[in-house]
Amino acid sequence: MILIQVLYLIASVLFIIGIKMMNKTKEARSGNLVSSVGMLIAIIATLLQINIVSITEILACMAIGSAIGLYYAYKVEMTKIPEMVSLFNGFGGLASVAVAVSDFWLKTNVTMVQMGIIITISIVLSVFIGAITFTGSMVAFLKLNGKVTGNPITFKGQHLINLILLLVFIGASIFAVVNQLDTSIIIVLTAISLLLGVLTVLPIGGADMPVVISLLNSYSGMAACATGFILNNNVLIVAGSLVGASGIILTQIMCKAMNRSLINVLLGGFGQTITKLEADGPEIIVKEVGVEEAAMLFDGASSVIVVPGYGMAVAQAQHVVRELYELCEKRNIDFKFAIHPVAGRMPGHMNVLLAEANISYDKLVEMDQINDEFSNTDLVFVVGANDVVNPAAQTNPKSPIYGMPILNASKARTVIVSKRSMGKGYAGVENELFGYPNCLMLFGDAKQTIAKLVMELKEL
Repeated sequence: MILIQVLYLIASVLFIIGIKMMNKTKEARSGNLVSSVGMLIAIIATLLQINIVSITEILACMAIGSAIGLYYAYKVEMTKIPEMVSLFNGFGGLASVAVAVSDFWLKTNVTMVQMGIIITISIVLSVFIGAITFTGSMVAFLKLNGKVTGNPITFKGQHLINLILLLVFIGASIFAVVNQLDTSIIIVLTAISLLLGVLTVLPIGGADMPVVISLLNSYSGMAACATGFILNNNVLIVAGSLVGASGIILTQIMCKAMNRSLINVLLGGFGQTITKLEADGPEIIVKEVGVEEAAMLFDGASSVIVVPGYGMAVAQAQHVVRELYELCEKRNIDFKFAIHPVAGRMPGHMNVLLAEANISYDKLVEMDQINDEFSNTDLVFVVGANDVVNPAAQTNPKSPIYGMPILNASKARTVIVSKRSMGKGYAGVENELFGYPNCLMLFGDAKQTIAKLVMELKEL
């Protein structure tokens, strides 16, 4: 039907416009809405092609799925957004596998119609990418919520096993394309892909999670694209291609922000080896500061830069940080937020948290634009960040994070670090900043500590 194709075209255009709008922080919400409208149009167009007998069952499934989605969207805390994104990626991959397997089953066991080579290749790719996305996302989810250690999990011969599994998959796929895809082969292909997803993500360290989430998001798009060829659905091909391409671009941006190649990330993560030099290095001696003294430093500053990190998300401190920001603004203190591309547990994590607290978008400054300002800044306030401000990335060639671009917080006149304890960051590396002469440690829960800081600052 011409109407269906027109609706699919409109939906595709809205997807492209929505993603383009997400390129700017101020337009991100509107872009998300535009893309959602596009998806609604695509769903309506698809439903118009469904047999009326099946429409009741489909609508019932949509209602159940929507109810579950709404429940978790409202219930989930901002600190759990990375885990939720991982689950979404995983379910997208699982859906692609389910469609591919069901289409194979329908065409071979029900109608017995011989499948064409394009459909066979599409089924194989959908199973491969979708299954890896599903199990890989589940492992990432477990690492993010602490059920599985965030440290790299490696064993002898791991890469060799992965290579053998990949070669077996390729061999079985070629056999399936040349001959006929049958039930035994589809089971083998699915099992190998599921196992590869687990083995691929297990050795990746917690510090690389933003890259992993972005990459898995790209995988889910590519799986959806392959599923589009199976179903001969143009809008699914377009949408999947957009997600796949944008995910790869974002992954490359994340890798650049960490000064690492994608292959390096996939073959092993930060914190895998702590050298003897690091273990025997000089002990870090810190200077602690109280809330009252910290308030006096804020009161005397003319410029402040806040560096947010995952610790801010854990403490749910973004709202009290906004109170601090508003209080400093009233005192004519130049106040900005320095955003590192991989701060938090997923791309854009800090932007989302601060936007939720209604902090002005123009106060969120990316690393490349703000790094030169630290040396002229009176006070830097690090809230729950660790690896992204660790000078070891610039000074210690033996450090696992050496070469990673960081925020130059250590160059400010004074640095205050709000931190619960002296624990290491997700990369498992000691932070040299904590021992710098211009660094003061403000220990305690970030939300409670900053609330007290705001009260003290109001009284000055």
